[in-house]
Amino acid sequence: MCIKICIVSTKGGVGKTTLTANLGGILADLGQRVLLIDADPQPTLSTYYEVREESPSGISELIAKSQVGDCFSRTVIDNLDLIYSNDPEGRLADWILHDPIGRIRLKQNLDHDLFKERYDIVLIDTQGAVGPLQDAAVCAADFLVSPIPPEILSAREFVRGTCAMIERLKPMSYMGAPIGPLKGLIYRQDRTVDARFIADELRSESFLPSKGAMDILDTTVPASVAYREAATHRMPVHRYETKRRGASPCAAEVMLELVKELFPHLHPVEGMAAETQAQEVPHRSEAP
Repeated sequence: MCIKICIVSTKGGVGKTTLTANLGGILADLGQRVLLIDADPQPTLSTYYEVREESPSGISELIAKSQVGDCFSRTVIDNLDLIYSNDPEGRLADWILHDPIGRIRLKQNLDHDLFKERYDIVLIDTQGAVGPLQDAAVCAADFLVSPIPPEILSAREFVRGTCAMIERLKPMSYMGAPIGPLKGLIYRQDRTVDARFIADELRSESFLPSKGAMDILDTTVPASVAYREAATHRMPVHRYETKRRGASPCAAEVMLELVKELFPHLHPVEGMAAETQAQEVPHRSEAP
């Protein structure tokens, strides 16, 4: 079984790529065979980790030409592969828009036996704007995760934009692409009263337009410099920050909690923190 997750938001700058990369990194270290797919014309995820072996093809060939055999690049992290973005001019979106089944082509290709044989989990990063390529990524997923910074504009956009997009795409079920449940993740929460208030509001029944199809996860990712510094060093944040001083949990603890909530069937490997501690970057700055 290959589980496909789309990291999505109609608002840019909320942390989709960082979340995708770090979730992929910890899942790979937990022994899962993970594939990252960069479905953003701005190929940030494609350069997040160092690539050991680069494939001749990327997401353009995967979707438009259904080339599933030669699009897998290997990163320097064991068990973590990548399909890179190679569509800087946005032509793939036009192709999807004008193809009769363009929006479900990615789903059809990811259902190929090759993906089921090679990977346990596929994580799809998306652009922060509504469009055909984002639609194709959403239609291909078993469920969706949306990072939501607890500030009022991001919270409103989650309800107005992201939730509305899910409703708009529900008729895709008639084409064999039912839209999976949406899970909101409160992301980069600081210690301000305003952030706590908005986080509580997001979890209230009155804020969300409907319950059942969408939920807010219990796990909260705190605002921490460790996530930015880990990206600078091109390494998963759970390896970078295995412990910390202060009241907030370290990044390794946060990411493990997120994995347990998203994938309850997985059993985190005992001693993983000890194994990754040896790879921690020395003399880094501590978050307050």
